[in-house]
Amino acid sequence: MELQENMQQQAHRQSLENPEQFWMKHALELVDWTKQPTTATSKPNTSELHKTLWFPDGKLNVCYNAVDRHIEERGDQVAVIYDSPVTDTIRTYTYRELLEEVKGVAGMLQRHSIVKGDTVVLYMAMVPQTLFAMLACARLGAVHSVVFGGFAPAELAKRIEDCRPKVVLTNTCGIENKSKIVAYKPLLDRAYELAGYRPPSTIVLQREQLREPLDVARNEYDWDAELAAAQGADVECEPVDSNHPLYMLYTSGTTGMPKGVLRPSGPHAVALLYAQRYMYGLLPGETMFTFSDFGWTLGHSYAAYGPLLNGSRTVLFEGKP
Repeated sequence: MELQENMQQQAHRQSLENPEQFWMKHALELVDWTKQPTTATSKPNTSELHKTLWFPDGKLNVCYNAVDRHIEERGDQVAVIYDSPVTDTIRTYTYRELLEEVKGVAGMLQRHSIVKGDTVVLYMAMVPQTLFAMLACARLGAVHSVVFGGFAPAELAKRIEDCRPKVVLTNTCGIENKSKIVAYKPLLDRAYELAGYRPPSTIVLQREQLREPLDVARNEYDWDAELAAAQGADVECEPVDSNHPLYMLYTSGTTGMPKGVLRPSGPHAVALLYAQRYMYGLLPGETMFTFSDFGWTLGHSYAAYGPLLNGSRTVLFEGKP
């Protein structure tokens, strides 16, 4: 007796038999496009498959898909749970509150001349403001590059020297446990020296566990003051081409210099949503807890963008288990 194929086998077969139809179906069902694509891939020569462009004539904004589009049905649903046992803090943000936070940071970045295509480095801890900044960059069409907070100055310098960000966002410290605080600003200052490059703006989030003096002459700005100056900013989402980079993450550098890997906006959104719905079975309104820092690919995919694109809620955990 021949066994009936299960859903996974069926999806796998369909994706191989007609990948164009398979991915177009999911792209149009799962993502809200500013301009809908008419084809799944650019269909390069067989010898150049690595140059494939996905949904090449489509336009979208990933922040809109992760936040704005949920407001009507899920505005009062919790989107983010921040759990920080190292600071005895638990804080939640609804989708509506998340949108306001993201708009505020986007307005702050606009004050520092960030526009579509610019690069912003985030050297930050696992705090909600890191997520707000990632989404704010996506809202503006800027490319964010998150570097694991507390990373050594020499390694941070390589990344800064390579991508030459227009703005660096940081916080004064990371907290590994209640007795261990890692000061970030001295590490960042040393990285600037090693890189031989200092961006036009460095914006510092002061944490109550450690406050640092800022030097305006070196274009260092206080996060809260800059956010207050941008209060009320109603920053609209900037449509970008499907293959416009959403973010850049660097390889570890174990085989040479770290290499910046770009993730394109449209294909990444489609792939993440497909995984959320059909691989993990996560439904809108449900909760996903991914124990990963934003400095890693896993944190980008399943602590930040994946759950929010899906209309689910994500847990941000600060500290070590």
